[in-house]
Amino acid sequence: MKKRKIIGVLFLLFSGWTLSAQQTADPLNSLVQQAVKVNPKLNMLQQKMKAARENINVGTHLADPVVSLGLLNVPTNTFSLNQEAMTGKVVNLSQAIPYPGALKAKANVKAMDTLIIGEEIADLKNQIVQQVSTLYFGLQETRREIVLAHESYNLLKQISLVAKRKFEVGTASLQNIISVEVELTRVNDKIESLKGEEKALQAQINAFLLRDESVQVATAAISSIPQLSLSTTKLIEEAEKSRPYLQGIRLFEQKTSLQQKEAKFAFYPNFKVGIQYSQRSFNRTTGINYPDFLGVVVGLNIPINYGGKKTAKINKYRYLQDFYKQQYQSSIQQLQQSFGKFSATLQTLKNRESLVSKTLLPQAEKAYQAAMADYQVNKIDFANVVKAEADILKIKTELAKIRTNYFKTLAQLEFLSGTKLIGK
Repeated sequence: MKKRKIIGVLFLLFSGWTLSAQQTADPLNSLVQQAVKVNPKLNMLQQKMKAARENINVGTHLADPVVSLGLLNVPTNTFSLNQEAMTGKVVNLSQAIPYPGALKAKANVKAMDTLIIGEEIADLKNQIVQQVSTLYFGLQETRREIVLAHESYNLLKQISLVAKRKFEVGTASLQNIISVEVELTRVNDKIESLKGEEKALQAQINAFLLRDESVQVATAAISSIPQLSLSTTKLIEEAEKSRPYLQGIRLFEQKTSLQQKEAKFAFYPNFKVGIQYSQRSFNRTTGINYPDFLGVVVGLNIPINYGGKKTAKINKYRYLQDFYKQQYQSSIQQLQQSFGKFSATLQTLKNRESLVSKTLLPQAEKAYQAAMADYQVNKIDFANVVKAEADILKIKTELAKIRTNYFKTLAQLEFLSGTKLIGK
């Protein structure tokens, strides 16, 4: 029984650890989801979407019927309602009826607004992903620099110990010890500066999440650059399918086409149907009780194109269609330039990562080890050791920058194409 309990407890602990690991495995994705969830501008657009949906029903149905009451042919000498045979009390009911299809055309135009706002929402989400990702990769880079600076500090401490031992036996000068202490102070100053940058980046990320700036933001280790095959042609195809901004331009073009169709209904007449009931009283002059009257009226407006006002409205929407077509082509041209530039940047960063990690860094580490060995037997000057140590820090820092710059550029490329590129 006890054995089963122990196994159960271990299982729960392991499950909890696994769940925790899964939750923290991708801190960037968690940050992005939270930023999208609480973004006020997204919430504004959601309300705008609701308003646009309700607006479809505004002015796209029959107008309310009109009831009017009145008196007809009342004699002005007595104002009596039973003096004249033609005097009557009138009730009139009328209904305006647009030309068939006009209301549907107006509803189609208004329905496009909901689709356009939907693309605005999607584009803003993409923008939030790009902005949070860029800050996240910047935070990764800064934290890596802090770690490297601490490593450099520890190396300098070791160098300081060697310099002090050599000074004690008279094989090194006091200047060597002073130099390493100056270098330690410089590294300490750099660490403090980097901590300030870390707090600033963390505060900016927390601002996206609408929480206190001091909340700790978790970051994973900087990943190596993945193997991606990107071409401008494929990226343009992805953008045309997935980029909300481009879809929005297409929807504006469709909307102006529908507006043009709606404007053409101005050349067709609208109708008005009315029914009138006249109630007459007993006539005291003739002694006759006259019958009531019933009348039916059908009217229509005459659509005259005075000054070409109706034609001008149709032309306006036709020109707007051409405007959005050209805007779409202009956007594609700009994307083509950006994709070419960013693809080249990614390839350059990939090549540099390979060169730095596989060649420069191993060489620098060997050079440092050799410099330390030579310094201990008085073959080289102390300055050579410090330089070798500084070279390692510089190369490791550059490697971190190369990798984070790659992912920053990739985030920008994913925003412009409207799709995730890793895994495609």
